[in-house]
Amino acid sequence: MCGIIGYIGNRNAAPILMSGLKRLEYRGYDSAGIALVSGETVRVHKAAGKLTRLEAVLPKRPGGKLGIGHTRWATHGAPTDANAHPHLSPDGSIAVAHNGIVENAPALRTRLRAEGAEFASDTDTEVIVHLIARTDEQPLEQRVRDALAHVRGTYGIAVVDAARPDCIVIARKGSPVIIGIGDREMFVASDIAALVRHTRQVVHLDDGEIAVVDARGFRTMTMDAQPISKSPATVEWEDDAYERDGHAHYMYKEILDQREAIERTLGGRVDRRFHTAHLGGLNLDASELLEVKRVKLLGCGSAHYAGITGAHLIESLARIPASAEPAAEFRYRNPVIERDTLYVAVSQSGETIDTLMAVQEVRRCGGRVLGIVNVVGSSIAREADGGIYMHAGPEVAVASTKAYTCSLVALALLALQLGRSRDLSPERGRQFVEAMERLPADIAAALATEAHVKAVALRYAHCTSAFYIGRGPAFPIALEGAQKLKEISYIHAEAYPASELKHGPLALIEPGVPTVVALPHDALLDKSIASIEEVRARHGPVIAVTHPGDERIAERADAVIEVPRTEDMLNPVVMAIPLQLFAYHCALALGRHIDQPRNLAKSVTVE
Repeated sequence: MCGIIGYIGNRNAAPILMSGLKRLEYRGYDSAGIALVSGETVRVHKAAGKLTRLEAVLPKRPGGKLGIGHTRWATHGAPTDANAHPHLSPDGSIAVAHNGIVENAPALRTRLRAEGAEFASDTDTEVIVHLIARTDEQPLEQRVRDALAHVRGTYGIAVVDAARPDCIVIARKGSPVIIGIGDREMFVASDIAALVRHTRQVVHLDDGEIAVVDARGFRTMTMDAQPISKSPATVEWEDDAYERDGHAHYMYKEILDQREAIERTLGGRVDRRFHTAHLGGLNLDASELLEVKRVKLLGCGSAHYAGITGAHLIESLARIPASAEPAAEFRYRNPVIERDTLYVAVSQSGETIDTLMAVQEVRRCGGRVLGIVNVVGSSIAREADGGIYMHAGPEVAVASTKAYTCSLVALALLALQLGRSRDLSPERGRQFVEAMERLPADIAAALATEAHVKAVALRYAHCTSAFYIGRGPAFPIALEGAQKLKEISYIHAEAYPASELKHGPLALIEPGVPTVVALPHDALLDKSIASIEEVRARHGPVIAVTHPGDERIAERADAVIEVPRTEDMLNPVVMAIPLQLFAYHCALALGRHIDQPRNLAKSVTVE
């Protein structure tokens, strides 16, 4: 949600800012703008809508070698030109781009109006620029510090001042800001995607830190002006990883990339000698693993559904009680934090604000947290005691595909290591390791169903509602399948345990409402087939995602999509593929904006 880009150096800033904003489009936005410092003025250009509208209002030769840009996802105030960022001070000398939410904005507005301030927008952000501009007697970084001392909420901000054309001031609390180090030029951004075209050397600000960035380098400090030493990290992703490679959509590219992505997740982490996983990043030795009595998995959206599968994996392989919970609900219910519980936070971006705050709450109470994230150096990765990087590669589409399946594989590795540190037999460990090593081939076979899946999608794309069901470990398959369909096609979709059909949902089954059944050939197969009968008795069409070899399914389902049979606990990885393709082709048939679905954002950094 929202994106920040900034530049200072010897090149014209405008093309660099616009290029960076295009790289941030995937986060979701509804307006955009840039502020350029040239001479003793700050010129702001902004527009509601997509970047093409901003490009239309830019002058042909916008000058300035210092500037900041922003893509906004509306929270306070509608997506209008006036509410777009950056926001200017009343005298036009200071511009601010802000990610986050100022929770006490109404009170600050009232106070500032009493002092004579007039506001040009409905946004919470505008109070920040008014607070900074109240005095010009101090260095810009001190004015920013003083202003932020009045702000309650979250922020990642970038500030430029016509009176200080030699620097950008940035600060962070709860919303990421990154410094990119160039050759006699510097960059700032909220996301690595906006930087890798120019540099792979980056510095991450932590909460409560502020930095002054000039063309030669940067200074970092605390909010009470204590200097902090920061060392650059190297970004592992190349610039071309953010290209579509000729595909119509990033989502489609990322679906097809899953075989290679899962190979990267598994790479170097499978111990064939002892039939276990090797996860050095956990920062837990064998005795500490044995002390774990319970596992709690935290995440939001698809990450939460991955956590449900992870809980099944951990209980099955390690025989440790495990459960999954939405991170946003966890931290607001005064949870009991236990020292012998291992908390696992799952997040593709590593910046999901609700999950990050849950991590901080667990650590504040003395709990141990592992992070499963895709972005090296992200906030959750730095806050956690240890963890597992997915190595899925950049995921640009809002709807998660390869990061979801890679998070499942990472959780399977964790479950295997926990299990082998306990009572999981070498033979069972060997079987599981071999199944994991077959996953890339199984994924390739699942991708080969695309033509058939597309035909099925075209039959049902114009339905207004759908149900997804599954039993036991297949239930989170249904949850994720429904999530994908509703996210990108805007078809209303609900997921239920198949056992719950007769407790309410059957009332809505009718000929125009398809039911997608996740139907692995596991111990619950007969019961799942009975659920199909319940749907058929109400004349509801059935789409079965299953394994080959059971004629009963073909006799009862209106459409059958078959994927290779694998280890029962790994079915959620393989069965996710046709459900992603089904959602994609439904959305394509309906002409939806697949990579940037309405009202959604890739990295949710506000509550």
